[in-house]
Amino acid sequence: MTTTRRTQKQRREEAEAALLMAAAELVDEQGVRSLTLARVGERAGYSRGLVTHHFGSKKALVERLAHAAQAGFVPGLDGLPPGLDRLLRLIDGYIGELGRMGVLNRVFLMLWAEAATSADLAPVFRERDEAFRRDLAEDLTAGITSGEIRPDAAPDETAIAIVAQLRGIGMQRLVDPRHIDTERLRTQVTEHWRRALIRP
Repeated sequence: MTTTRRTQKQRREEAEAALLMAAAELVDEQGVRSLTLARVGERAGYSRGLVTHHFGSKKALVERLAHAAQAGFVPGLDGLPPGLDRLLRLIDGYIGELGRMGVLNRVFLMLWAEAATSADLAPVFRERDEAFRRDLAEDLTAGITSGEIRPDAAPDETAIAIVAQLRGIGMQRLVDPRHIDTERLRTQVTEHWRRALIRP
């Protein structure tokens, strides 16, 4: 029986994934203040030195964790052209994913809330929110250009409102999951934005 040896790149990626999951679990269980490079290494079964080698600092680790938690949050959007359809699929899919909230989703929302009072986290989440708003504004602008979306829909301001609503639903789901029915909510919210944006 032959075993395929993993390349250095594969070992590095596996170690980084294990460290990020260990960090996410610690934040999920005990909050961001409990997070140290030593505890992440211990949780993942690696040395603190390896955590430091991969991330360099707690701030860099949290930044990477935020990126990992948000990357690909709504599957199935790659390859779709910007516009109303992609925007509505994103809204529907985002709320749907909140219904299946896993560790990374919970941790993202916990870190996002913490960013309001943390000088280290604020720049990371400001950048993440700006990128999210830019993507939404791109959809809105494309929809206005194509004539699908009403011309008086202000892309930047509407993007702010959509992010606020989606993040707010996420926080409510985090705090009170039994009373936030995301399956019903996703239909209502998506239809609300369709009616609000569609050209008469």
